[in-house]
Amino acid sequence: MLLSWLGTAACVGTVALLLRQSSWVTAVLTIVAIPRIALRTTPRAELFSIVLFAAFLSLLWENFETGTARLWLLPLMMVGWVNLHLGLNAGIGLLVGYLLLEAAEMLWPERRLRAIDRLRRALPWFLATVGAVLLNPWGWRGFAKSLSFMAPMASGGEHNQLVAEWAPVRLDWLTVVSGLSLHNFNSTVVLLIAAAVAASVAVFRRQFGAAVWLCGACYLGLRHQRLLIFFALIVVVIAGSILNSAISSLLSRINDVRVSGMLTGAACCLVVLLALVWSVDLVSNRVYMGRTGMSGMASFGAGRGWWFPEGAASFIERERIPGQIFNTYDEGGYVVWRLGPEYKDYVDGRGDPFGTDLILRSTKLVQRGPDSVDWQQESERYGINAIIVPLGRYWGVDRFPLLRQFCAGENWRPVYLDETSAVFVRRTPATENLLSRLQIDCETAPIPVLVPSRTDNEAYNRWANAASVLAALGRVPEALAATSKALAIFADSGSLQFTRASLLEAAGDWRGAEQGYLLSANLEPDPASWTHLAQLYEREQRVQAAIPAWKNAASVSSDEAFLPLLSLGFDYLSANQPREALDAFDRSQMNMQKYRGSEIEPHKPYYATLAHGRAMSWEALGNMSQAIAFEEQTVTLAPERKDDWLELARLYAMQGRAEDAERARERALP
Repeated sequence: MLLSWLGTAACVGTVALLLRQSSWVTAVLTIVAIPRIALRTTPRAELFSIVLFAAFLSLLWENFETGTARLWLLPLMMVGWVNLHLGLNAGIGLLVGYLLLEAAEMLWPERRLRAIDRLRRALPWFLATVGAVLLNPWGWRGFAKSLSFMAPMASGGEHNQLVAEWAPVRLDWLTVVSGLSLHNFNSTVVLLIAAAVAASVAVFRRQFGAAVWLCGACYLGLRHQRLLIFFALIVVVIAGSILNSAISSLLSRINDVRVSGMLTGAACCLVVLLALVWSVDLVSNRVYMGRTGMSGMASFGAGRGWWFPEGAASFIERERIPGQIFNTYDEGGYVVWRLGPEYKDYVDGRGDPFGTDLILRSTKLVQRGPDSVDWQQESERYGINAIIVPLGRYWGVDRFPLLRQFCAGENWRPVYLDETSAVFVRRTPATENLLSRLQIDCETAPIPVLVPSRTDNEAYNRWANAASVLAALGRVPEALAATSKALAIFADSGSLQFTRASLLEAAGDWRGAEQGYLLSANLEPDPASWTHLAQLYEREQRVQAAIPAWKNAASVSSDEAFLPLLSLGFDYLSANQPREALDAFDRSQMNMQKYRGSEIEPHKPYYATLAHGRAMSWEALGNMSQAIAFEEQTVTLAPERKDDWLELARLYAMQGRAEDAERARERALP
């Protein structure tokens, strides 16, 4: 409970620091940013960096506007920052950004002297702040360590796929439109719009430094989800100041005091109304139940989050399960806090002590079967006797795809299972007695363990998580019943509607599945809903219905649109529209090269399928030379695909190349 209040204090403190600017526009943007601030000020060491970043930013912008800020606070705060969290390099970055801000002001003669005066006053305190970095047990090594903090995950490539908060923000038109809805607004979308407008105003007013700050904040926020909080803080302070000044200037030109007052009053009423609606949605947990991922994992009020594997941890502690324990990356910090020091964790969010190799290996291990050589070698190497697995519907059961196989494995046996966690114990002579006493059957274990008696947010999460776990175990009727219980509490969850649609499809209820996928896609734009819907239409041979579904999947996929565009091309072929198919294939390749690079070798299966689609399109258009050329490309990229050799033989035969056709048929023989 104390940790919850610490997070609350950090959130309130951050908001208070933002409101120091005392403008109504800043207040509005702060209201918009509160969900983002609350999300990142949950009990974790990062909350210190967020509060201190807001304090640094507020002071620096105050000094830029007035030249009278109490900059002597900066070195004092840095002493705390360097000893509280490795995010202190963000504070140094703000100092550098301030220098650039003043340098931009010096471009204009009428502003130059004021900028120089502000800099003269600020530089001694800036130097003291940099010097304060030394006041920690490690000296300069503390700052050097901050520069490499989380570097393995922030470096890009496949690491971004492992740690979601370091992945880029996916932004498309549907996300923007849905993010502006009254009950499901997306603070990032609103703040991006505010930043764009404020940057335009800043350029018009020749405030190029402020415009660069806003554009830089947008770039960093969109590049890494973890940096969205710093983007939000910068937009609130800087965009709020710029927009407030611009609006005040416009209102001052209205000669009629009554009109000016009416406009101001209307704006205030609108803000109060929006704040009231959003507050009700937050307090009632509508916001959290209606979202996926990290946003959907939160809940209003103090207390432990539902997604932690508390049941599994208590079981390990109570039954004294022998260590060491394997855990996945996401719950590593919780395992350290909850089970340490008696049990050591396998990996956690501290990238530096573990390194990229171990993080990658932990991710690959959960993709391997329980009786694989990989698990045997890793268990013997570290003496692993137990596995603790988070099974929450977000970043849990989806990241442990072999749950059913582990339940039926020989070398690992299930001893605990609930709707958010599981424990498996390795079968060894030393654990035989323990297994004979504790082993359970995943096919009959009660999920949820405790049936909720209420219809609140906690009950919703229990039923929703139970549905995901039951679905992963193949217990379809029970999973459907759990989705019904959850949807009776809150029906506007796109992710849960998707889960239910998938279950209905597995049960053979294709009409129900179609309606569920459509409802899911409308509630929350997501490529998975449109993709499953398109595939359902294809199985029903409803190609004309599948085509718009693939288009929608591509439009919301952004960096992975090449896959739905590839499928769209083949459906165009089935609909006898070869020119449209070629256009879809071209757009698929452009998207692939934009987000995955132009190297063909790592993506040979994709390019082979792409070439085959183009061959079919050119054949439909009557250009046999192009058709053969692309089919030859197909078999070159994927020589093991027998059907493509037969297709090439058919094309050769149509062109009268009998010998080539025969050789192609021979390549298709086993």
